[in-house]
Amino acid sequence: MSEQPPDRPFRRNGRSGPNGPMRVGRGLFGWALLIGLLILLFLFLQNTRRSYQPIAISDFETRLSENQVKTLIIDGDDITGEFKEAQTVPPYSVKVAAFRVTYPTGTFSGGSGYLSKIMEKRGDAQVNAENNSNILINIIAPLVPWLLIFGVLYFFVLRQLRNSAGAGGMLGSFGKSKHKITAKDHTNITFDDVAGIEEAKEEVMEIVEFLKNPKKFQRLGGRIPRGVLLVGEPGTGKTLLAKAIAGEADCPFFSISGSDFVEMFVGVGASRVRDLFKQAKDNSPCIIFLDEIDAVGRRRGSGFSSGGHDEREQTLNAILVEMDGFDTNDQVIVCAATNRVDVLDPALTRPGRFDRQIYVPLPDVKGRLEILKVHSRKVKLGPNVDLMRLARATPGFSGADLAAIINESALGATLANKEYIEMDDLEEARDKVRWGRARKSRVIDEKEKIATAYHEAGHAVVQSLEKDADPIHKVTIIPRGQYGGATMALPEKDRMAHSKKWCIAFMKVCFGGRIAEEMFTGDVNTGAAADIRQATALARKMIRDWGMSDRLGFVFYGEDDTRQNYFDFGMARDYSEETAKAIDEETKKLIDSLYEETRKLLEANRERVDAMAKALLKYETLDTADVDRIMRGETLTKPTVGDLLEKEQRRGVTIQPTPEPKGPDLTLGGGPVPAPG
Repeated sequence: MSEQPPDRPFRRNGRSGPNGPMRVGRGLFGWALLIGLLILLFLFLQNTRRSYQPIAISDFETRLSENQVKTLIIDGDDITGEFKEAQTVPPYSVKVAAFRVTYPTGTFSGGSGYLSKIMEKRGDAQVNAENNSNILINIIAPLVPWLLIFGVLYFFVLRQLRNSAGAGGMLGSFGKSKHKITAKDHTNITFDDVAGIEEAKEEVMEIVEFLKNPKKFQRLGGRIPRGVLLVGEPGTGKTLLAKAIAGEADCPFFSISGSDFVEMFVGVGASRVRDLFKQAKDNSPCIIFLDEIDAVGRRRGSGFSSGGHDEREQTLNAILVEMDGFDTNDQVIVCAATNRVDVLDPALTRPGRFDRQIYVPLPDVKGRLEILKVHSRKVKLGPNVDLMRLARATPGFSGADLAAIINESALGATLANKEYIEMDDLEEARDKVRWGRARKSRVIDEKEKIATAYHEAGHAVVQSLEKDADPIHKVTIIPRGQYGGATMALPEKDRMAHSKKWCIAFMKVCFGGRIAEEMFTGDVNTGAAADIRQATALARKMIRDWGMSDRLGFVFYGEDDTRQNYFDFGMARDYSEETAKAIDEETKKLIDSLYEETRKLLEANRERVDAMAKALLKYETLDTADVDRIMRGETLTKPTVGDLLEKEQRRGVTIQPTPEPKGPDLTLGGGPVPAPG
C-alpha cells in the first residue's frame, strides 16, 4: 500500500486528518451487534444440541418404572430427559436417546399428588424439578434465525446501497467508470520509444501540442480536434502511441477498454460513459483513450435482436451524445484505437466526433530498423549483429513481432550461456516468431524424409527459375511448427501491391512441391495441403477481388466487409448463380493451366530437382549460395553437421550445432500434416 504524500492529507467523507476520521459510533455499534448475534447463536446451538423426541406418557412411565431413565428435567407440565441407553420407542423405527413428555395442563398442580407418584418410580434417575432457567432461551431461540437474516441484509445489502445511493442509485458502484488515470510521472514511455510510424507520431504530437498551448491554435479561429481514431493492424503500435501521449502530455490521461463499459446489468455501460466524461470535463484539459472501441462502437441496426433493450447500442448512443455535446473550450480529446474500422458505426466516425483517422501501418524496412534499434537498447548485442540485415529479412512484421524477436533472441542466448546476442540468435528468433520452434529431435521415417526433400526441392527449383518470384533465401527439411519443411524467400523490397506476374509465379512455386514429389516418388501425401490452400485463395482473390480475369472483367465479386447482416449466415452475395459458376470455372481453369506449365518446367529441369533433393537429404538446410551452385550444376563439398560433430569429438570437445540462418516472408510447407478430423 502506497503512503500518502505529506502535503496532501488523506480525505474521507469531507473530513481531513492524518489517517482519516475514526468513525467511532458506527464501528462500536457494528461490533456490538456482531457480538450479540454470536452470543444468541451460541445459546441457540447450546439449547438445541440434542434433539428431544416426543413420546407417549405410557411409554415414559413404563421406561421410568424399569429404571431405564438417566436424567429428568421437569418444567411445568413438560418433562424432558435422557435414557441410560437408546430405546426403541413407538412410533419411531430408530432408537431414541432423548425424549420429551407433555402432560395435560394442571396435572402436576392443585395438590393432585401426581408428581409424587412420578418421583417414586424414578429409581436412580437424576431430577431437576421446575428448571425455569431456560424460559429466556425458549423465548429468544426462535428469533435467532430472523436476527441472523436481518444482520446479513444490513451488512451486505443495506449499507452498500446507502453508501452508493448518491453515485448510481441501485446500481451502486457498477455505474462508476473503470478507467485508469495515468499521469506523466507514472509512465516511462515517450515519443522517443515510438519508431517506424513517423507520420502517425507527428499527428499525435500535434494533439499534445493542442493541449499544451491551445491559444496558439485558437489565434486564427481554429478549434481543437474532438476525437482521434487510431486505425491499423494488430501490433503496429496504436496502444503504444497512446502511452506515449500520456508520457508527453502535461494533463490527465483517462484510459479504458471498450469491453469495460459492458456489464451484466442493463444501463451500466451508458452510466459508465457519462461518469467517465463527467470526470474528464472536471479535469480538463485531458485525454480519454478508448482501446478496442469496436467492442461497443459497432454499426447499429444489425445483428440478432429480440426487440428489447440493447445494452451495446445504448452504450454507443451515450458515447455519441457525450462527444457531440462538447463545447469548444472543454479541451477534452477522445483518442480511440481499433483494427476493425470497417465495422464501426458511421455516426461515430464522422467529422465532429472523430475528426481525424490516423492510419498506423506496418513498418517499412527503414521503420523496422528504427524499431529494432529501440528494442535493442536494453540488450547486449554482439559485434556480428547486423540490424539492417534483420530489418530486410522481416518484411510484413509488425512492431510487436520485432519486439518479440529481440526478446526471444535474448532468451535463447541466455540459455546457451552466451555473453551477448549473436546474429544467429536473432535469425533463429525470427523464424521461431514466424513459424514456430524447430523440431530437430523429431524422428522422421526415411520415406517421409525423402518425400519432403523432393517436395522442397520442387519449390526451390521453380522459385529459382521464375523471374517474377521473390529471391530464394533458404530451403530446409527440418520440421518447424506445423511444417515438415520450408522454402523461404527474402523479398528485395516492401511490396505494397501484388502484380499479376508475381501472383502467377507464386502459384507456380506452390505447385512445384506436389509435382516434384509425384515425379520422383510415384505417390503424393497430405504435405501439400498448405500449398493448395494458398494457391486456391490467391486464384480466387485474382478473379473475384482484383479483376484479373478476362471473362469476368473489371468487377468486384468478393465479400463486402462493411455489410453486417447476420441473418444471411454468410450465404448472401451480390451476384447470380451463373456468375458463381463462372467464378468457379475461371478459378479451376487458371489453376489447371498453371499446374501444367509448372509440370513442364520441372520435367525440363529433372536433374536439378534430383540434385537439390539429394543435397537436402545430406545437409538438411541449404542457403542461397548452395541453391545457386546446384542450379549451375556444381556439386556441394561443404562438411555436414555430423562431420563437424565427429571432428570435434575426436578432438575431445563437445559442441552444440548452431542454428542455421533463417529467412521469412514466403513459406511453402512440405511434409505430411495431420488430416482433418
